Amino acid sequence: MADNAAGEGEPGGAVLQGGGAVDHPLSHIYRLLRFTLIAATLGLVVWLFKSVLMVVFAAVLIAVILHGLARSLRRVTGLPLWASLLVVVVVIIALLVGLGFVAGPGLVDQSVKLRSAMVQQVGYLRDQLAQTGWGRTVLERVLPELQRFGIVGGGGGEAGSGGGFSLPSGLAGSVAGFFGSVFGFFGTLVVVLMAALYFAASPAIYGNGVLRLVSPPHRRKARTLLDTAGNALWHWSLGQGLDMLVVGVLSGVGLWLLGVPLALVLGVVAGLMNFVPYIGAITGAIPAVLIALSVSGTVGVETAVLYCLIQFFEGNVLAPLIQRHAVDMPPGLTILSQTALGAILGVPGLIFATPITAALLSAGDAATAKLDDEVRIGPAA
Repeated sequence: MADNAAGEGEPGGAVLQGGGAVDHPLSHIYRLLRFTLIAATLGLVVWLFKSVLMVVFAAVLIAVILHGLARSLRRVTGLPLWASLLVVVVVIIALLVGLGFVAGPGLVDQSVKLRSAMVQQVGYLRDQLAQTGWGRTVLERVLPELQRFGIVGGGGGEAGSGGGFSLPSGLAGSVAGFFGSVFGFFGTLVVVLMAALYFAASPAIYGNGVLRLVSPPHRRKARTLLDTAGNALWHWSLGQGLDMLVVGVLSGVGLWLLGVPLALVLGVVAGLMNFVPYIGAITGAIPAVLIALSVSGTVGVETAVLYCLIQFFEGNVLAPLIQRHAVDMPPGLTILSQTALGAILGVPGLIFATPITAALLSAGDAATAKLDDEVRIGPAA
């Protein structure tokens, strides 16, 4: 009777056999269904509110940076946290305003020239392709697909006319609609910055709000995971900021030494694009190589070699040094996360794929047990 009583009840119950307790067969199905339901619900929420979630994550990332800088200043000066945060914000605003006065006019002028030069160079490249058999094949097969996705405009001209290239019509229309909306880019930026300031000023309020959503038995573990993810984002931000600065400076100086026009803005573009590992490096190199080709083919090749050398230095010297003190991100996992989040969340997912993965990787490492030597593949890290 005792065995029967123990085996009855909810699916998660246990059956006593031979003095030991084993899971009821239905408990596995119950746990699988529960996990599937939770995963499906989370996936649906992410899909439905992906734009909002990206805005929230951007605010959280900026808040982590501001809060980390404020804590560092507090340790040095002994100021209260709110005063340290105020000093950090004022200093950042002053630096941005000063940079705008000093380099702003030059950056704006070079940006306008860069856009014009890019249009001319892409049109020239299209004309050159139209003069060869394989080039015409590329234009006939690839160009319609690019136009279908709004990457290049139709232009209505014949290949080789020189006037057939236009800025992306589909993309331009989307951007125009985006900026024309009430909550366009600048509106979203203001929301992100304001939310980041509130998050950084009172992180405990919002952290406790998240913890209240967790069942009491798991709140201590959830607190540990939140702290771990926050520390991972802080260290990743420091490392990535240093990486972007070095790549931007090396690119700008190298392009200037090679005599490439618009070296300043191209260096800034290279540094900013490096926020997205691997993919950003390629994206940042394309305009520089195109502009360099307008000088000569030799300068174009030298520019391509320069970017390869910079990325070799960044990937084999700079990044390993930074990762010793930041978050160690496996390259394969980084690329896969960019692909997956880019497909699910669009461009914002691609941009924030690496910090999201860094936070999840650190939290997962804290939540799971370490591998024993008997089961670990390869030597211990």
